[in-house]
Amino acid sequence: MRRDWCVLAGIALFFGLATEAVQQPTIPPGQQPPQQQRERARPPAEQAAPASEGTPGKKERPAVPEEKSAVTHHSARVGGQAINYTATAATYNIKADDGTVKATMFYVAYVKEGIADPAKRPVSFVYNGGPGSASLFTHMGMGPKRVVLTADGHGMPAPYTIVDNEDSFLDATDLVFIDAISTGYSRPAPGETPAQFHGIIADANWFADFIYQYITRNERWASPKFLIGESYGTTRSAELAGVIQERHQIYLSGIALLSSVAFSNWGADNRTIFFLPTYTTTAWYHHLLPPDLQSLPIDQVAQKAREFTHGEYAQALEKGDQLSSAERQRVVADLARFTGLSTRFVEEANLRVSPFRWFKELERDKRRTIGRLDSRFEGIDVDAAGERNEYDPSEASYEGAFVATFHDYTRRELKWDSDAYYTVSANVRPWDQTGNTEVAEVLRAAMTQQTYLKVLVLCGYYDVATPFNGIENTFAHMNLEPPIRKNVSFAYYEGGHMMYVDEKEHHKLHKDIDDFINVSYTH
Repeated sequence: MRRDWCVLAGIALFFGLATEAVQQPTIPPGQQPPQQQRERARPPAEQAAPASEGTPGKKERPAVPEEKSAVTHHSARVGGQAINYTATAATYNIKADDGTVKATMFYVAYVKEGIADPAKRPVSFVYNGGPGSASLFTHMGMGPKRVVLTADGHGMPAPYTIVDNEDSFLDATDLVFIDAISTGYSRPAPGETPAQFHGIIADANWFADFIYQYITRNERWASPKFLIGESYGTTRSAELAGVIQERHQIYLSGIALLSSVAFSNWGADNRTIFFLPTYTTTAWYHHLLPPDLQSLPIDQVAQKAREFTHGEYAQALEKGDQLSSAERQRVVADLARFTGLSTRFVEEANLRVSPFRWFKELERDKRRTIGRLDSRFEGIDVDAAGERNEYDPSEASYEGAFVATFHDYTRRELKWDSDAYYTVSANVRPWDQTGNTEVAEVLRAAMTQQTYLKVLVLCGYYDVATPFNGIENTFAHMNLEPPIRKNVSFAYYEGGHMMYVDEKEHHKLHKDIDDFINVSYTH
């Protein structure tokens, strides 16, 4: 399941130490303590060989996991053309600086066949979020095969089916789908402590090492390289942009942030502010706004909501208890107008509507709840009187279809034969938040130093997990100089967190990503 818990409580001991070998993490300058220089981790060429087994006085290490690989050949119709491609489902052993195997990472790579010079072909590394979510959702939404859903993205009953994904990005780029350590088929090596992989900086370091291995083994160093991360995967991408530059001197051509986290620990009032435009677009979808707003197209409704949110509403929250009675009543009325909620509820909530209350409240009179990943979806609870909803109806609708088709597809078509358990949603708590408030600075520094690095931010109007106004605010406050700021673009979708479940929107996503990749490097 896709439980994104992007603002996590507590900070764990940094990098929970492993049994023997300790990986020296690469920490981007923006996350290093002032005046403190940290030694950059040694590149792979300088890594020492692991200690020999059975050395007197040395504890024997567990057996090294065996790398596996299954290679198959396929054809699919993508972007109006028939594409022949090679699929490789495999694992890489990821090592510490002394050569000790620390983890095994699973991936599936799709490489277009018949390319005269693969070094000039773009390669994109794709992953999901959570943290703790495996890559199967992005895999079955963006890969060469996709799950058959209804036109608006609802799941259908079994037997589930897959078809050629005409909107895969394979026409523009090779694709490598990666499972984070502890998720999917990726695992810590025997005897290794899982906690050392669970944190903002640690996670980016392991992904950087995987990418280094992949481009080295597959002779893709000269290829244009892209990151496509969803949800927490956007935080990973922002951090990875700096880590992979510092650690391996790998420069990226582009980063696509799909349903992006805001990269910051906002205060309570800020969080309320950034959710509000999504409340408005959702109320518009469910026909709950007053006629003058309901009659506008969604992009104009969203802009009206932004203006109210960062104007009258933000000023009212800033005043707090100093807000006059007249001002309060005006804000209550306007907040109800932009959210579809009653003035009584807004008043009783002290002008601050949390998403978990909102899921339950918006259509309480219809005895329906609203989806978190996609607020177009409606659910039904045991009663209509509760404080919060029992489940996310959007996730519940299509999750079974994604999981079932992924298992069937990897075994029957990709010939991946493993008795290992595929962990769809891993418990990676506590997630080490060290460096969280500097993630935006890491991305800013990478974009500034890698002057050709472009960023595309993809936002769903009905995404309540990562509301679009949060990441808008992040980029507005990153202090990007104009020559760098022009490398950032935004695209918006009438969909939710996984906009690719919607038939119309996955066509748009395909065009937006293809165009982004094609203009982000010199052909």
